[in-house]
Amino acid sequence: MQATLASALRKAGPHNGAEVYDLTTASSLFSWRSQTMRPPASLEKLYTTTALLGALPPSFRVRTTVLGAGHLSRDGTWQGDLYLRGGGDPTFGDATFNHVWNRGYGATTDQLTAQLLARRIRRVSGRVIADESLFDSRRGGLLTAFQPDIPDFGGQLSALTYDHGDTDGKLSPAAFAVRQLTLSMQNAHIEAEPASFAAKAPRHAEVLASVHSPTLSSLIDLMNFRSDNLFAELLTKQLGRMFGNGGTTDDGASVVSQELGRYGIHPKILDGSGLSHDDRSSPHEFVTLLSRVWHTPVGRVLLPSLPVVGVNGTARVVGNHTAAEGNCIAKTGTLDYVTNLAGVCHSHGGHMLAFAFFLDGPDNDPALHMLGPMVAAIARY
Repeated sequence: MQATLASALRKAGPHNGAEVYDLTTASSLFSWRSQTMRPPASLEKLYTTTALLGALPPSFRVRTTVLGAGHLSRDGTWQGDLYLRGGGDPTFGDATFNHVWNRGYGATTDQLTAQLLARRIRRVSGRVIADESLFDSRRGGLLTAFQPDIPDFGGQLSALTYDHGDTDGKLSPAAFAVRQLTLSMQNAHIEAEPASFAAKAPRHAEVLASVHSPTLSSLIDLMNFRSDNLFAELLTKQLGRMFGNGGTTDDGASVVSQELGRYGIHPKILDGSGLSHDDRSSPHEFVTLLSRVWHTPVGRVLLPSLPVVGVNGTARVVGNHTAAEGNCIAKTGTLDYVTNLAGVCHSHGGHMLAFAFFLDGPDNDPALHMLGPMVAAIARY
């Protein structure tokens, strides 16, 4: 194994690093520039996951609510405004969309509408207003100076998103969500109109309807399987809101850093997705984390969320038709000229091995091909 890995790393160029650790015997098997700090790319989501599970129970859910400021008259008219308050749920959306994108998970506007009908609301005299005040209003991440980044996020960030941050190309994500709720209400014969602005619900507003996200463990599965950047950033902002100074990427990243300190590692964390080229970590830090969560409650949620090498998720293109296929689980991480892989393998010798490979320099496609023989060598150990 060591000779195969060393040869592959030499061919990949001078800017790379790797580490392999035997979890079964608690011994180091291979190290190659393993403590050099480089961009982790989407391996960062392993850190985000660890922080989430360190701070919150796997059963934690996010709530989306409809609040009313006013009162209900005898004729079924809500005298006042309704507010759709986002809780940062990345799965809130249309049932058909959720079936395709979220494996069927996710609350819908129709569920909220059904609860409004059950309260005998048939008309809203005011407007339906978006409340996205839980998080900041920055629509993208560090890569675009917080401006919208549709290619990387697949939508825009907000505490109130619908269909993965869709905006219909015209509206803000929160305004789009309110429009969808209003359409659902109209289809159910509730007269209502969306407001053209967003505002925070008054303190005295009462909860009229509410829905919950899937559990945190399910959100983590969805995030890591397809390496979903929007999920990662919204969940990071959730950490900032609950345990930091506010619902921002900066506040959430600080919470992630604090949680990782409990494991004795101190990477440079600037976001939750790993899209920033200024994030920094090392193969040694990822292997240290994997070894320390092994056989812990955190590890029992984190590890099953990772794709199977050569089989599914973002790792399906790595190690196909090799000893690694079906025997390793791993998180991929790619940026321009950055191609990383970290996870665990069940080796042919019956050992469990934790590994992390960082390849900087080659284009992503040839680098992914280089990773195949490397992870296969681990699986044959």
